Amino acid sequence: MPSQRAKQLSVLTMNTLAFTACFAVWVMFSIIGIPIKETLVLNETQFGLLVATPILTGSLLRLPLGMMTDRFGGRPVLFGLLLAVIPPLWLIGGATEFWQFLVLGLFVGAAGASFSVGIAYTARWFEKKTQGFAMGIFGAGNAGAALTKFVAPSIVAAWGWTAVPKTYAGVMIVVAVVFWMFTHSDPDHRVEAHITIRDQLRALKDPHVWKYCQYYSLVFGGFVGLSLWMTKYYVSEYGHDLTHAALMAAIFVLPSGVIRALGGWLSDRFGAHTVTWWVMWASLGSLFFMSYPNTELAIATVDGGTVRLGLHLPEWGFTVFLFVVGIAWGFGKASVFKYLSDEYPKNIGVISGIVGLAGGMGGFLLPILFGVLLDVTGVNSTAFMLLFGITLVSLIWMHFSGEREKDRLMRHQDLVDVLE
Repeated sequence: MPSQRAKQLSVLTMNTLAFTACFAVWVMFSIIGIPIKETLVLNETQFGLLVATPILTGSLLRLPLGMMTDRFGGRPVLFGLLLAVIPPLWLIGGATEFWQFLVLGLFVGAAGASFSVGIAYTARWFEKKTQGFAMGIFGAGNAGAALTKFVAPSIVAAWGWTAVPKTYAGVMIVVAVVFWMFTHSDPDHRVEAHITIRDQLRALKDPHVWKYCQYYSLVFGGFVGLSLWMTKYYVSEYGHDLTHAALMAAIFVLPSGVIRALGGWLSDRFGAHTVTWWVMWASLGSLFFMSYPNTELAIATVDGGTVRLGLHLPEWGFTVFLFVVGIAWGFGKASVFKYLSDEYPKNIGVISGIVGLAGGMGGFLLPILFGVLLDVTGVNSTAFMLLFGITLVSLIWMHFSGEREKDRLMRHQDLVDVLE
């Protein structure tokens, strides 16, 4: 019989592995969508819809699966989810029509709901003082997006894009088997039998939950949206081929995923509000410069001539700011869920489902909006203008929410608990 500590580590490790695999599948269209776009001759809006479709179901299912996790436990729910995405994932390799990709993408998108299952499953195995760090480690499974950036282009180059979903289907079978073998269940982690669905959904009336939804729609929704969009952005803006564009995009995706564990530790140490506040400011400053489009100015001189000036953000400068945004959002994804574990320890499954749904919907809507803005204006940087506006709204909301004092009192109480 393994010890409690061994069970904690095993659950955390397997949860993170499963979430990494699911996230890699969830953003798969960010790579294979580019050759599909060329084959089907899609416009920018259609491409945005193609890459965002899996994000829709992955978002909508987060709430019901979070509720199921509270009710039945994380192990059976996550195992069933892993098995459910394998058949449609395999079938994508044989699709030929746009509508087929959209329908199968909806089914494969269920993989994204693994977050609300795994985060609640993880949190319940750890004490409050270490929950932020544990959830941050689990959340580092976001690096599955970077895994796709590294692996999928090589598969496309060697065997074509159809080999990617079939390879991923095989990997998911292995992950599902290993997950079931090395995870554990604890009946005490489930809600009491008399708790109804209406009781669980009562959290939707809490205005604080909607505030955290706003934060997460930026730090996670923005992360997903840019993960899906940046490979194509580097192709169109800087002329890279698919492989090199994916590697450049990974500069944003990989650090944002793996840094989440540090964000959880910082949130345990300094409080969720302090970390989130600086995340928003770092994002705002970086997105301001990334929003500036390539501009040419024609200035009339006194002698009737013209002086032309070109203003643009060079690729290296853009990439630096993109890296900063990725790090900031990695911290923010952890700090938002530190808010939730502090304030909603008894029903974190349903709360994480609600907030995760909001974040996922941000990831679904943003690529579509990016495509629409690009089709309408023809300006590539409009994606970052939109994200700048969302960040500004979040900062204003934070400023007037009174969270700073609540965060200070909570950290004081944690210190008292340690001393006692």
